[in-house]
Amino acid sequence: MLFTATFSEFYDKFKTSLSDGTFAKLTFAKTIGKTELKNIFIRPVLEENELKLELKFRFQQEELFEIHSIDSAFDRLLPFVNNPFLSVILFTTEFDLTYKLNKKKAVSFTDQAPTFGNANEVLLEYLNKK
Repeated sequence: MLFTATFSEFYDKFKTSLSDGTFAKLTFAKTIGKTELKNIFIRPVLEENELKLELKFRFQQEELFEIHSIDSAFDRLLPFVNNPFLSVILFTTEFDLTYKLNKKKAVSFTDQAPTFGNANEVLLEYLNKK
């Protein structure tokens, strides 16, 4: 089962945090069972003066990195929702937003006070140059 609609709504909030300069971190966490893939960490990077995303796939024994455009990263990340990850956490300087699946595969969004006081430095550097 793909969670395209609900994850798209969540991903829009992520893209908004990038454009308004409040993004701090995006993490895929809480896997189903024992898996080789432990986390996916997403952070902005500059490539030829263009804002892109670095996806860091953290496995038990290694880490793999991929660079994607902001839009293409959505298609790369979507298959990992519920396979194996049950939660994705967006950290911004205004709030932390958790995308969570329960055992019945029902999606919920949880909004909490921000963990980070500062936005991602690469993002701020990029926005200041625009």
